[in-house]
Amino acid sequence: ALPPVYYGTVDATALWICLLHDAWRWGMAEEDVRALLPHLERALAWLRDYGDADGDGFLDYVDATGSGLSNQGWKDSGDSVQWRDGRLAEGPIALSEVQAYAYEAAVGGAALLDAFERPGATAWRAWAAGLADRFRARFWTADDDGPYLGIALDRSGALIDSVASNMGHVVGTGILTPEEERVVADRLVSPELSSGYGLRTLSDRMAGYWPLGYHRGSVWAHDTAIAISGLARAGLDEQAAVLVRGVLAAAESVRYQLPELYGGAPPESTPGVVPYPAACHPQAWSAASAVAILQACLGLAPGAERGGPPRALGSAAAPVGRVDVEGVVAGGRVWHVSAPVGGTPTVTPADGDGARSAVGRA
Repeated sequence: ALPPVYYGTVDATALWICLLHDAWRWGMAEEDVRALLPHLERALAWLRDYGDADGDGFLDYVDATGSGLSNQGWKDSGDSVQWRDGRLAEGPIALSEVQAYAYEAAVGGAALLDAFERPGATAWRAWAAGLADRFRARFWTADDDGPYLGIALDRSGALIDSVASNMGHVVGTGILTPEEERVVADRLVSPELSSGYGLRTLSDRMAGYWPLGYHRGSVWAHDTAIAISGLARAGLDEQAAVLVRGVLAAAESVRYQLPELYGGAPPESTPGVVPYPAACHPQAWSAASAVAILQACLGLAPGAERGGPPRALGSAAAPVGRVDVEGVVAGGRVWHVSAPVGGTPTVTPADGDGARSAVGRA
């Protein structure tokens, strides 16, 4: 059992910074953002000064107490980080997606510091650029199907070479080039990771794969939704569409009440979602996946100016026909978004103050 007071997460700090930046771009009140700026600065400092246990330039984690979680990313089970041959990784462990979160956090944090005339933005952009260079040099590997991102670095700095859904969280953060994002996207939708019902947490070619393995073969809707969001941000609509159709197929088979996780067996072998016996149902982040997927389908992003309409480009990842969305809040106003099939979405103020076509992608 975990201690009564316990903090075992390597990624929450970076993700909080990303959330604050996104909320600000969508129109969070400036006085509320300003009140959080001291916390932003401390959170950024944690990334640099405390997030790297072994001094190799990457954020990592290790359970030094022996009574905490051995893995402290979202895949927190004891066997979630393993080599292709099934051996378990030894910490400190530096997960691929955590470096991407930290990069996005540093860039977004710098934007906030600039906007509110606080010092440090240039230094944080330089830190992010250095992290991207180190990431590119250390996290790429290849197999017979080509290059891909390994899941993590282990205690010796070796790249753990399993093919896993973690790389889906890296796309869209900015740490990769557009061509690198396309390489990752193609691997995500390959049969080894794309189950037909969403992303498998671990490729079916890995020795430790099991369709009902908690983090080594099962499908989590939120995991797939994060990948879909990143693919949409990167403009990789074709690959996003594959995963959208998979999640919709899964949802249909469970009457649109997605559980926490489900089996990663392909539809041709087991039509319909394979239940995971202990899955929470309903489950909040599975339910929230619908919102992330809808945003990706609409190509919806905050407007170029605070107070203006959100931007919506539409996407090939929308296989459901015309979409109308009420109640989109941006810039302190409420908007209606209408996305016709094959047409350019329009964004209209809910108060009827004229339609405004929204163009561009964040």
